[in-house]
Amino acid sequence: MPASQSRARARDRNNVLNRAEFLSLNQPPKGAPEPRSSARKASGPSAQPPPAGDGARERRQSQQLPEEDCMQLNPSFKGIAFNSLLAIDICMSKRLGVCAGRAASWASARSMVKLIGITGHGIPWIGGTILCLVKSSTLAGQEVLMNLLLALLLDIMTVAGVQKLIKRRGPYETSPSLLDYLTMDVYAFPAGHASRAAMVSKFFLSHLVLAVPLRVLLVLWAFCVGLSRVMIGRHHVTDVLSGFVIGYLQFRLVELVWMPSSTCQMLISAW
Repeated sequence: MPASQSRARARDRNNVLNRAEFLSLNQPPKGAPEPRSSARKASGPSAQPPPAGDGARERRQSQQLPEEDCMQLNPSFKGIAFNSLLAIDICMSKRLGVCAGRAASWASARSMVKLIGITGHGIPWIGGTILCLVKSSTLAGQEVLMNLLLALLLDIMTVAGVQKLIKRRGPYETSPSLLDYLTMDVYAFPAGHASRAAMVSKFFLSHLVLAVPLRVLLVLWAFCVGLSRVMIGRHHVTDVLSGFVIGYLQFRLVELVWMPSSTCQMLISAW
């Protein structure tokens, strides 16, 4: 043992790096990380493990980060297309809302545009249909009017149910009128006036004998009713287009469940 120790001291004295001018090279620079040996020593039995509660909390946070705080860098094509179409819809609806407020560019025509929209409201159509039904004296007329009344009631219930389910607001902060509250036409999607205008115009085109100019005017009336709801800022463009589609589907449904004259006479006599 003494001989081996003396040989080790001799090697240390002969090592050039142990001289005073080279000692700084053997020391780690300031701010450098500790060597792995010291890290292993610190992880020995004398080192205190972190508290169990902190470790569980860190693991829980690391599991929640991808779902809560991470940004979705690769959205799907469907999501990009839907958001783009939604942005285009909002932009077009804002531009077409020329009668949305008193400071709008067509604010002076707001009353006339609202009057066009009222022609597609449910209350005047239901009241007028009931009045014509009472005044009618022919079985064919009563059959057509009774089925029209069924279609109008179906339209109000369908639009009110879909609007209550989706609850989409209009492009502008416009409050519904009293007539809108009566027919539960409070939200924007779908446009109840547009669905009613499309359904009524298709109903008249199918069951009334009209000249060509009147048929053209009927289609233009339905289009103007839908456009008027966008101009006053009450609905988006997609709300009106969806209303037209729903109105056509309602017409097809009424055609499938068409009530014959005997059923209509039984309902009228029950009144």
